[in-house]
Amino acid sequence: MNLEKKVLFISLEEESKNFNETILLVDEEKILEEILIDIERPIKIQKDTITFKSASFLQGDEKVIEDLIKKLPGFNVTSDGTIKIGNQEIEKVMVDGDDFFEKGYKVLTKNMPVKPVEEVQLLQRYSNNKHLKGIENSQKVALNLTLKEDAKREWFGNLELGYGVVSEDRYSLRGNAMNFGKNNKYYFLSNLNNTGLNATGDINHLIRPIRSGEPSAIGDDQQIYSFLNIESSSLNLNEQRINFNNAELISLNSIFNLTPKLKLKLLGFLNTDENDLARFTTQSYFAEGIVFDNVEDYNFRKRTFSGFGKIDLSYDLSKNKTFEYTLKLNRAETTGVSNLLFNKDPLKERLKTDNELLDNKLVFTHKISETKVFLFSGRYIKETKPQIYQVNRFLRDDRFTEKVDNLKQANVNQMEFAGVETHFFSKGHNGSLFEIKLGNEYRKDLLETTLELFEGSTKLDQPIEYKNSLVYTTNDLYLKSNYLFRLGYFNIIPNIEFHQLSNKLENFETDKEQSPFLFIPKLTIQRELNARNKIQASYSYGVTNSDLQHVYDKYIRTDFRTAMKGTGELQQLNESTVSFSYNLGNWNDRFFATLFLLYNKNHDFFSTQTWLTQNYTESNTIVLKDKELWLISGNADYYIKSIKTNVKFLFDGTQSDYKNILNDSELRKVKSLNIGYGFELRSIFKGVFNYNVGTKWTFNQYKTEVLHSYSENTSFLNLNFIMSKKLNFNIKSEVYYYGGSDRGKDTYSFLDFGVNYTSQKDRLTFSLTGNNLLNTKNIINYNISDVSISETSYRLVPRYLLLSVEFGF
Repeated sequence: MNLEKKVLFISLEEESKNFNETILLVDEEKILEEILIDIERPIKIQKDTITFKSASFLQGDEKVIEDLIKKLPGFNVTSDGTIKIGNQEIEKVMVDGDDFFEKGYKVLTKNMPVKPVEEVQLLQRYSNNKHLKGIENSQKVALNLTLKEDAKREWFGNLELGYGVVSEDRYSLRGNAMNFGKNNKYYFLSNLNNTGLNATGDINHLIRPIRSGEPSAIGDDQQIYSFLNIESSSLNLNEQRINFNNAELISLNSIFNLTPKLKLKLLGFLNTDENDLARFTTQSYFAEGIVFDNVEDYNFRKRTFSGFGKIDLSYDLSKNKTFEYTLKLNRAETTGVSNLLFNKDPLKERLKTDNELLDNKLVFTHKISETKVFLFSGRYIKETKPQIYQVNRFLRDDRFTEKVDNLKQANVNQMEFAGVETHFFSKGHNGSLFEIKLGNEYRKDLLETTLELFEGSTKLDQPIEYKNSLVYTTNDLYLKSNYLFRLGYFNIIPNIEFHQLSNKLENFETDKEQSPFLFIPKLTIQRELNARNKIQASYSYGVTNSDLQHVYDKYIRTDFRTAMKGTGELQQLNESTVSFSYNLGNWNDRFFATLFLLYNKNHDFFSTQTWLTQNYTESNTIVLKDKELWLISGNADYYIKSIKTNVKFLFDGTQSDYKNILNDSELRKVKSLNIGYGFELRSIFKGVFNYNVGTKWTFNQYKTEVLHSYSENTSFLNLNFIMSKKLNFNIKSEVYYYGGSDRGKDTYSFLDFGVNYTSQKDRLTFSLTGNNLLNTKNIINYNISDVSISETSYRLVPRYLLLSVEFGF
């Protein structure tokens, strides 16, 4: 091929001829045309954006966005749907650059189908305010979902209907309808099910998103206090296994680009649910000579209605000026009823809670120059939360007349908050950043509580020691400033805050006032050794002002045998905190690891003085000295190329040393220790088979005059089989181990499966889902505290098979 062609002419006229001639061929030069080899990388990096091609990580069994994100390297998705990069939670999940739900992104990730998603973009150094991009020293991360071209500017979605073929009372209905056009975007969703699935996550993140350290986040940390709660569960178990529910959700969300400068977002949310919980608990008390057992056979039903509406308006006054206004309205009603046998005594509790919220916020941003930005924020919040608690049986004690046989606790709680803040940024050419805030926050709490004692329907008494009537107001005028400057290879960030507080407590005829001046310093040091090694250390001295849950001075009944009381005093608590963090590697590296260490000392802290008997518990809030907390957490992600598997390791531990008083004892020293560690392997094969296996151990210990501990383990194995583009199935197994305590050891196994078949036109999918195939009916969990050990048996959702059909359009 690399020699010149030579042609010889041979005459065939003669009868015979010998051909004997040397033929010399010479080299031929050829110029090859340009060849372009375009390899589509599964992960691409462009400045602060890391893009994951969804097709490279899909394994065939994914239905919603959450299923895809679980398989992206460097991502962690907790059991409740919280998405983290390492140890850091994301800010939001956007669709083609627009955000519907902010911190309530679980509504989107748990419901939106995964098929139309082309890419998942991880946005580093993310700024919620577009004018602050490149100016603020942001460490936030966010996600953006980009859609396939055929899913843009057209209505698309799905409708899935499932019904139990073994347990006929199980059903599931899920629908999504979306249109993401250039000017307008719509996302409508609904979810009705009684399979135990929580389709919203914690909707409180949608109603009250908390963005710590965010510019213009004034008022985000303000919410009303709740004193009554008769629902309790501390089980380390997949929530869907114990959640007997009947949920109905509908959400209507729209984004309108009314003009090139004006954007309007509308969000509407309605949710109703019925939840049942059944458990049997034996709790053994052992502290300070107290030795007795309490036995509870507990059945609880809760009915919830929640309606939430939100309006976001954004108007660009000019290229460098933006005005934003947000209005939120929320109405929630919850009724909980428990039927229980307490030491064989039958009781019935009822708790009704109403909640109303009005929240107004406005933000004005002026980008003065490429390096200077001015913000003004204003916020007004009004929230009410009345609660009425009733129990039809009064457990005997010596404080009340023997005629009392039932009681009623009524609480009226109102909160108002108003705040304004100015915030100025100035960034230097060498990367330095100066920030200063000046603001004022005002909060007013009204609390009215009454305990009524009855004989039958006849009211006998309203004990004065259970009556609270107070108004608590706080005003905080503050100046906060920090300056980031470079010193050699280090970033130095000193931060100082000045607070002029004005507190007033009006309680019956007694008024208490104080006006303390607070100085709060903080120092942070950052060092970037290279592009893959980053270190940060900080020290802060903090002061916490007492809030409503600590200043009331009479008892409030919180359940059938427990009452709590605050200090009745205005005071501030001091603490010191030292922290250290180390990051090795970046998101796209084969190896990525983080380490976080923290030491916190509360020079003053709120503790309790508790009178504990078999029938009742009363706790007074007291202030003590010197509480210490040590915390360590770390994780590592490593991709083993030879076996195409991602490996994750995690470790966390906390130790807390504190004191309290029990009955007539002296100060008790309590040391609690919690350690967790585990690993996970997830394959990314391109063939028929993939696996995901992991385990986590948890160890808990309390040490007072005696030592008690227990350990537990959660392990899982998920197997995915992609038989063809049309057919796939998966098998999921879980094993829970509870043991290492005085009560004994228990192991519980669960097995689930799912089969999916898609029709030829890729529009119709049939699914068969099996849950709890081993039909495990109960699970026993152990728990310890500084005064007791408990053993609780929970009733589990029984085995069921759900046949579903999904239509995509």
